[in-house]
Formats: sequence, C-alpha cells, structure tokens
Amino acid sequence: MKSNDITIALIALLFTLPSTHADDKPPVTAKTVTNSIGMKLNRIRAGRFPMGSSLIASPKTPEYPEHLVRISRDYYIGVTEVTQGQWEAVMGTRPWTGEDHIKTGPNYPATYVSWENATAFCQRLSKREKEDYRLPTEAEWEYACRTGTKTTKYNFGDDVSALKEHAWFKVNAYDVGQMYAHQVGLKRPNAWGLYDMHGNVDEWCLDWFGEYENGAIVDPTGPAKGSLRVYRGGSWSRAARYSESASRLRSKPASNFYFLGFRVVRLTRDGR
Repeated sequence: MKSNDITIALIALLFTLPSTHADDKPPVTAKTVTNSIGMKLNRIRAGRFPMGSSLIASPKTPEYPEHLVRISRDYYIGVTEVTQGQWEAVMGTRPWTGEDHIKTGPNYPATYVSWENATAFCQRLSKREKEDYRLPTEAEWEYACRTGTKTTKYNFGDDVSALKEHAWFKVNAYDVGQMYAHQVGLKRPNAWGLYDMHGNVDEWCLDWFGEYENGAIVDPTGPAKGSLRVYRGGSWSRAARYSESASRLRSKPASNFYFLGFRVVRLTRDGR
C-alpha cells in the first residue's frame, strides 16, 4: 500500500472508531483549573463536529464548505477572554492606554493586542506557569463555541433575538452609545461554561487564513503559511451575523484594534 493510501486509511479509521466523548457535550461538572494569575480554564473533551457552513454565496463565503473535524485530544480553554488585569500581570504593559473606545479595569478584555503580542503573552505565560499555553486553533475555537450544537447559527440555537442574552454586539452596545468592550462574563455562558464566545471582542486564533479543505480532517491547524491570521467570535461593534459560530475574519499579524482580543488554550499532559 502506498504511503498516501495509508494516510487516508488512518484518517478514515480515526473518524469511525468509537469514542466515549465524540460528538457529546462534556459533563456539566467539566474540570476547571485556575492558574497563578487567576485565569480560569475549562477542560474541553475530544470529539467530532461539522465545522464551517454549508451555505455558499457569490463570492464564496469563507466559512464554506462545511466539513467534519475531529479534535483528537482534550484541551483547556479560557472561560473568558484574557483581561486587562491578566495581561498586565504577565506582560507589565497597557497597550490600550490612551486609545479610542476603551474602558479600563482589571475585568475588561485586553485589546489593541496584535496576534504577535498575543503569541508573546502565551509564551511568557507558559514559562511562568510551566505549562503549554497558546492561541486556540480555529477548529478548537469553533468546537468550544458550538458546544455540541452542530449546525445552528449560535451555540444556543438559531434565534437571533436571543443573542442579546449571550453577547455584546452592535444592537445592544454600539447602537446604544456603549462603544467599547464590556467587562467579561456579564452575559450568559454557553453550555460548557464559556463566556463571550459570541460578541464583546473578536478573538485571535492560531491559524493562517485560508480556504477550508473539502473533506474530513483531524486536528486542523490551517495553511502552513500565509499573510493573514484568523480571528473569531464577533464584537460589540459588529452585526449579529459576525457573532455566528462559523463566522471567520482575518487580519495582518501585526494589526491591533479596539474590537480585537483573545483567549488562550492550555494543553493537557499526563492525563491532567
């Protein structure tokens, strides 16, 4: 058998093997860890989900095509976006100082942070905590956002009128004169205990931006190279459609904006 045929066969096997957690919601009492700067992270169990969207427009939407993704290992993800207080504790800086559309305080999201700066934060936090921190891949981010909802627009369903309960977005922030990111964790969390996966601030992901592969894939990390990095989730200044679970946008790695922050992933090891 040729090496390419072996690779295809192994991927197919990964998608057909039974898994205790595949496609299921983690238990309500999912493990939470708290690190030395007070950052809480919830454990997300491995599983499978349909990533992206089956809808196609002209020009082709970046969420197309919908494709099956398997997350092969558990991981921890921040319960909220990285806050200003957490950023200062690790980096000792305040990149948002003096910038527009900013409220300051330890529980507001850290913004005006580029992808490069967010990556530097993860590296420094890893050294401090002696754990492996990084930005989430697009697949990890969307899997954690969807919480088993599979193909609905939002992790609570398709009813956009309910978005106000779960997210700060254009209608209940920008349009009413609240032109800034709000304190984290004020809206309803998703089923896996994660706040602000819809709205408040967009969030950097690890991947370079590129078109999705049309087929099942295990632990995708995006293209090997590119010029733009992905960010997800929507923000207080954007319309509801940008807060959908599958929505994806992109920008240069050195870009920093008032609407853009990030959350982190901590890798599991030795069963922890």
